Amino acid sequence: MPRLRHCERSEAIQVLSFVLLLLALIVSPPAFAQGQWDADIAKFEAQDRLTPPPQNGVLFLGSSSIVGWDVAKSFPDLPVINRGFGGSLYQDLVTYFDRLVPPYRPRIVVLYSGDNDTSMNRRPAEIVGSIRTFEQRLHALLPDTKLIVLSIKPSPARWSVVGPVRQTNELIRAWAADRPNTAYVDIFPVMLGADGMPRPEFYVADGLHLTPAAYVLWTGILRPHLQ
Repeated sequence: MPRLRHCERSEAIQVLSFVLLLLALIVSPPAFAQGQWDADIAKFEAQDRLTPPPQNGVLFLGSSSIVGWDVAKSFPDLPVINRGFGGSLYQDLVTYFDRLVPPYRPRIVVLYSGDNDTSMNRRPAEIVGSIRTFEQRLHALLPDTKLIVLSIKPSPARWSVVGPVRQTNELIRAWAADRPNTAYVDIFPVMLGADGMPRPEFYVADGLHLTPAAYVLWTGILRPHLQ
């Protein structure tokens, strides 16, 4: 067999190195993908250093529907903390659990996410698995803390995945019924009109994010569970 010339060996090594790099990226995603919310969490931590939040309060966690909720205005009589970060998945709440929950020692944790999960074709059982892991970690640390999981809302912009949304909500409902200090709060049906479609007054122009009227609705539904 003829020997490869030096330049040919160099080219072969470069090709092999490139292939190995691709395989490594497939098997193990790069660090920036695994820690894509580091900057958001760091902002919360900086904010807490400047103004220490209340202990034993009501901690709101989740995606953009939490980010847009002025919980201090909605619940002026309660020590509330909003730590939502838009675009996040339920798995992100698990990933950042140690930086999101223990510093506040909350009396109640309110979770809302799932829009992004279902739009990214995460399976209902997979989504509930992330919520289950969060609950296990929460109650291992704070067994008396109440966990409230809001159902995934119906959204005009993502009506194409309403089937998986309904399936996921039913799985969350069934799972929560058997867990101590855990409640499922269903906001899905009240956001539908008589025609069975999402009520336009609850959504801004993008058909996904919420109007003030929607937050008034959510506040009224959630308040009895925060006592």
